[in-house]
Amino acid sequence: MGDAYILDGVRTPRGRGKATGSLHGIHPQHLLAQVLDTLVERGLDPHVVDEVVVGNSSNQGDHGHSIGRLAVLAANWPYTTPGYTLNRYCGSALQAVAVASMGVRSGEQDLVVAGGVESMSRWPAPAGSGAIDGANPALHDKYPLVPQGISADLIATQRGYTREQLDGWAVMSQQRAATALREDRFARSIVPVRDDSGAIVLRADEFVREGTTREGLAALRPSFEALGARVPPGRTTSFDEAALSAYPEVGAVRHLHHAGNSSGVVDGAAALVVAGEDHVRDNGLTPRARIVSSATVGCDPVIMLSAPAPAARKALRKAGMSIKDIDLWEINEAFAAVALETSELLGLDPGVVNVNGGAIALGHPIGATGVMLVQTVLDELERTDRTTGLVTMCTGGGMAVATVIERV
Repeated sequence: MGDAYILDGVRTPRGRGKATGSLHGIHPQHLLAQVLDTLVERGLDPHVVDEVVVGNSSNQGDHGHSIGRLAVLAANWPYTTPGYTLNRYCGSALQAVAVASMGVRSGEQDLVVAGGVESMSRWPAPAGSGAIDGANPALHDKYPLVPQGISADLIATQRGYTREQLDGWAVMSQQRAATALREDRFARSIVPVRDDSGAIVLRADEFVREGTTREGLAALRPSFEALGARVPPGRTTSFDEAALSAYPEVGAVRHLHHAGNSSGVVDGAAALVVAGEDHVRDNGLTPRARIVSSATVGCDPVIMLSAPAPAARKALRKAGMSIKDIDLWEINEAFAAVALETSELLGLDPGVVNVNGGAIALGHPIGATGVMLVQTVLDELERTDRTTGLVTMCTGGGMAVATVIERV
């Protein structure tokens, strides 16, 4: 097995995931196509790309019919370049990185582009109960699955987190993201997005709320309290009751998450160029980083979001490394409780976790976030002259993905 190297990576800014957001008018195929075309402008020859593998969580509407292939066709790339889509919920793009790494390390491929895209403002109207169960009563009978927000509140309840702790993490995320934007720390990765006329519609992440305070967050109402009390069609128990049937020891689900301490709904796309060591050597290329290891794990699908720490430990074991060997960590802030729990279980210093803010401040374009986090940690390793980074993300259905990278 050879090594897998990151040669380059670009992403769009994150646009607010509403009809009033700057990226709403851009079809997600074209959002990703602009990222792909930027890679060509920066030196990538699309004719020698073996595969484009794209993470996406929606897979319907504007995102349907294998957006991984359609975005290649929408870009100024040859139609001979293949592409496809994979879905591991929130971890889709990070899984795309792992798949690209597997392809080049095995020797089956030389050069793979790993990407992701999600235009959450263009998602179709939600259908079903909101539980991640595919509307399958038999599966619900086996696992009383609930929406992610209920799972996040269940974690907070189980671990005894207070609203003040969750809001404190959220304020820290906002402050760090605001500093990163002021100091232009994302400049190497971000590409401005243009509309059909060629006019720039967005240059920088637009979701960050620099003036966020604990007092302001304290005034927000819990987002999932009413949902927890709802009895979905075809069921006889509420979502809270379903969660408690699996975790009766907590007594009651305390609803502590709200719009300010949960990940932001945004639009965005990103892509990384991953090459095998033979391709790097034969073409005299200078890679930016090596993909050291990747790992996936599952956890109980009711609590759903508790696997990032086990995934990180598994990735470290595969790399022959320990927690102390990692200089910077990116824990996807799906919800504040996820970041708190993962940091606590791994014994991490908050000073090396999400140092440029996370999804609470910047937003979480579901299918694209994993690649964006790899870019964020790599840019910061280069900026601060550090060496190793680890990205870990929870996903729907009770899973997590983790990847270790090392600067070259």
